Amino acid sequence: MIGRLTLSDFRNHADALIVPDHAFILLTGENGAGKTNILEAVSMLAPGRGLRGAALRDMARQDGAGGFGIAAEVDGVMLGTGVAAGAPDRRQVRIGGVAASANALADHLAIVWLTPAMDRLFMDSPGGRRRFLDRLTLALHPGHAVHSARYEAAMRARNRLLADPRSADPLWLDALETQMGEHGAPLAAARADLTARLNAMLADQPDAPFARPLLALEEAEGGGDEPLGPRLARERRRDAAAGRTLSGPHRQDLAVTHRAKGQAAALCSTGEQKALLLSILLAHAALVAASRGQPPVLLLDEVAAHLDPSRRAALFDRLRGMGAQVWMTGTERALFQDVGEATRLSVTSGHVLRSAS
Repeated sequence: MIGRLTLSDFRNHADALIVPDHAFILLTGENGAGKTNILEAVSMLAPGRGLRGAALRDMARQDGAGGFGIAAEVDGVMLGTGVAAGAPDRRQVRIGGVAASANALADHLAIVWLTPAMDRLFMDSPGGRRRFLDRLTLALHPGHAVHSARYEAAMRARNRLLADPRSADPLWLDALETQMGEHGAPLAAARADLTARLNAMLADQPDAPFARPLLALEEAEGGGDEPLGPRLARERRRDAAAGRTLSGPHRQDLAVTHRAKGQAAALCSTGEQKALLLSILLAHAALVAASRGQPPVLLLDEVAAHLDPSRRAALFDRLRGMGAQVWMTGTERALFQDVGEATRLSVTSGHVLRSAS
């Protein structure tokens, strides 16, 4: 759990300190006060670009010096990330006071989030669902981020070479395709492992109060048992004509079905889709807790506002049973009246004040 969080010039927060004394941290305040900004700051303590996927330079406070800093104490280890004013697009990470890679953060903290923007996850592009799946996978396979980054880098280099196949060095293409195969295989295997384990966890869950999903990985192109590297070499001409690589784990999609109705999630109601997302998130948290010995940190942005009172109470009960640290936002304190013990904070115009329990 995060024992102490410090923000400096992050978004609209010039200087903020949060010291949770309960597993639930409740952030309430008007729209635009900076509640989601705090969740975004926490999400930056994991590899990637945070829950908004924003550019680093956009996270710095507009009236500040140009950089920002985020620091947190996690089980006695200080994690820090941010950017310097002179290099607003270069992320710096320190773990225990020593410079480290962003991917190394996954060894210390697993973070999963649910935001209103994700309500359309099942309606949007496969890329959004892959990113969602990869965040979940990272909590169980910390090396997943490294494989993903190296696979993507090799693929981009291959696409650039194929843009002019007449001048492309075949040996360099061989090396890039070998690298894609070496990192693509564990990338796909980790996703498949998580999908199977989630399905096993969800199999014993009831159909209410949250919908029970069935997950499956789908390939845009069937590759059979052929290793990716040789397949890419065989498909160079086709990929050059298409202007992109058409085979590989970057083309996978996460398919979700409402078990009880036998209906694709994309065809379900908005409320059902929200329930399916919550079921996946809760099952994943339980899975991480069993695998790592501790649940992930959960960031739930405006989640209570879209649930009826009975489902809100059921959600809080499930979260309490997991023992997870949960950060939640809402515009009204009344939404969290059934939470019980919590660190209650009022956020207003970039200021964070502790409220009475």
